[in-house]
Amino acid sequence: MKTILVVEDTELNIDLITQLLEDDYNLLFARDGAQGVEMALQKNPDLILMDISLPVIDGYEATRRIREAQKSVPIIGLSAHAMDGHEKSAREAGCNDYLTKPLNDELLLKKLKEYLS
Repeated sequence: MKTILVVEDTELNIDLITQLLEDDYNLLFARDGAQGVEMALQKNPDLILMDISLPVIDGYEATRRIREAQKSVPIIGLSAHAMDGHEKSAREAGCNDYLTKPLNDELLLKKLKEYLS
């Protein structure tokens, strides 16, 4: 079973992602950017779902730090900010993809299949 690291600080989003993915993936959770970097480097997940607005360090910086050590792990940035500049910033930080919240379940599942097959 593939492992997804979910770096997210909002309980509602954690619950929604858990309900959607727990049957098909092994899920790991980090509640802030620093913990996300630490877990990514220790646990070597198959994919990372990275919230952009996080405490301690934001998702952009967390992604940059992960990219320094792990070039190939797919990282999908997640944000409630739908403006073009946010997606561009996420991709420049090292995200492979970007999805806006609230998450479209079908689109998320499609992206996971795309990156994990």
